[in-house]
Amino acid sequence: MANHKSAIKRARQNEIRRLRNKAARTRIKKLTKSLRQAGAEDTAAVLNQAKSVIDKAAKKGVIHKNTAARKTSRLSRIANTAGS
Repeated sequence: MANHKSAIKRARQNEIRRLRNKAARTRIKKLTKSLRQAGAEDTAAVLNQAKSVIDKAAKKGVIHKNTAARKTSRLSRIANTAGS
């Protein structure tokens, strides 16, 4: 465990950020899964929600912007094949 006051604060901040990042990643995974299981009529709404969550995670630095673009592209491709 940290001994200095600043190191203790840093450890506390890291733990808060870890939990926040974990929540964002989990939300992305759940929406991705729900998009894969969604019916043809629900696909567009779930896709828009998933894109929004992915873009917000990239903006906050939880995931890299290229990772967000890749995930969005793959989800769009899944939605397009499910819709047609």
